[in-house]
Amino acid sequence: MAIKDVLAQVRKEKGVTQEQLARRVYVTRQAVSRWETGETTPSIDMTKLIAAALDVPVVRLLDLPQEPSCQCCGTPFSVPNMPAGTNADGTENPAYCKWCYDEGAFAYATMDDVIETSAPYLAQATGVSLDEAVSFMGVLLPTLDHWKGESD
Repeated sequence: MAIKDVLAQVRKEKGVTQEQLARRVYVTRQAVSRWETGETTPSIDMTKLIAAALDVPVVRLLDLPQEPSCQCCGTPFSVPNMPAGTNADGTENPAYCKWCYDEGAFAYATMDDVIETSAPYLAQATGVSLDEAVSFMGVLLPTLDHWKGESD
């Protein structure tokens, strides 16, 4: 669900007006209105600030794909030629991609390692800046099964 579809709902659930949210995140009321109508979309860093201001998890506001994805890097399996990971016995492990999990071993020791390797590809594929890709991955990775409960 796009932020425009969830922002007004969450804001109203929290009993916050557009003006109050605008003050909390240092923008105009009109900016909040434009986000809610879909005229513009806040950056990932602004979305983090909005989530904090509304006291909700940032992933509730993000338009994350509702499809199977690697539980280490977050890449959707719908990406062309996306190879599935493999267990030590050579069987396919559908929870991970081959770039993250191969022959029963993970390629990355930390979330920072994943971000350093993957963010440039994400930026190139989506047209966002490298900083935005890094910021997005920093929000996404802790929600994935492999990283839940860990922090770098």
